[in-house]
Amino acid sequence: MGRHYEVGGRRLMLHRSGSGDPAVVFLPGAGLVGLDFLNLQQRAAELATSVLYDRAGTGWSERTDLPRSAVEVAGELRDLLRAAGVPAPYLLVGHSLGAFYARRFAQLFPGEVAGLLLLDPGHEDIHDHMPAEAAGLDEQMKLDPEQLPELTDEQVEASRGALAQIYAEWPGSVREPLVEHHLSEWRTGIQETANYESELYDELRQGGELPDVPLIVVTAMGRNPYWAKFASGDLERRMHDGVRDLHAAIAASVPRGEQRVLDDAQHQYLHIEHPDAVLHAIRDLLDEAGE
Repeated sequence: MGRHYEVGGRRLMLHRSGSGDPAVVFLPGAGLVGLDFLNLQQRAAELATSVLYDRAGTGWSERTDLPRSAVEVAGELRDLLRAAGVPAPYLLVGHSLGAFYARRFAQLFPGEVAGLLLLDPGHEDIHDHMPAEAAGLDEQMKLDPEQLPELTDEQVEASRGALAQIYAEWPGSVREPLVEHHLSEWRTGIQETANYESELYDELRQGGELPDVPLIVVTAMGRNPYWAKFASGDLERRMHDGVRDLHAAIAASVPRGEQRVLDDAQHQYLHIEHPDAVLHAIRDLLDEAGE
């Protein structure tokens, strides 16, 4: 599925289907790859040109050192879309880390963006919206991929079963290699986010305003299993409240911004748990961009 294109001396994977403008482009979160969004991409292709891709260093694109700057990732995406013959403007659908890259693309190339859909996005102002007690957890929750042991055989088998359930509706020809990829490349998500505080936050802060395009922020308010390892139930709820308030501020930062809250969605897989809600947002943004 998809094909490789030469971009900046690297081979990058892109899959497209459907037709019509603006093209819908999915930017995966850390630890995810283009094919994780196949369920949405296939349905979005009924509305417009729909694109999946893997950033360099992830998925089925060529390896590179991680982490990377947002300007590098955004420029790479622009060059890849041009190489694949996908014309601007684009509706960028960025999940988590992918939302950073979508916003950076919009800062750098505002005339090439028709709309933004940010799925439970990260943001450089996150600490301003967190309860004071959460500050002490930040260092505890950071992971060093080089210090983490290999998964045991039992962990691999348990994860394989869980992932097979998550991707149960994916075609078997996609599901099986996708599951195996996640089992073998699980450190990638940690590596990609290693420059949040050292580089990415300041890069976005100094990048300028977002263009005046339709924007929807989707907030996942379901329990975060990783937070739950470090925070009490009450603190975790207040952390979620902080994220909701942050996302409301993102939506309010542009004239045509809107926030939509999914009370029972988890961060990592909200697009799998609630595909209809995400597709509805895509359809609404396409309609507004076409007006």
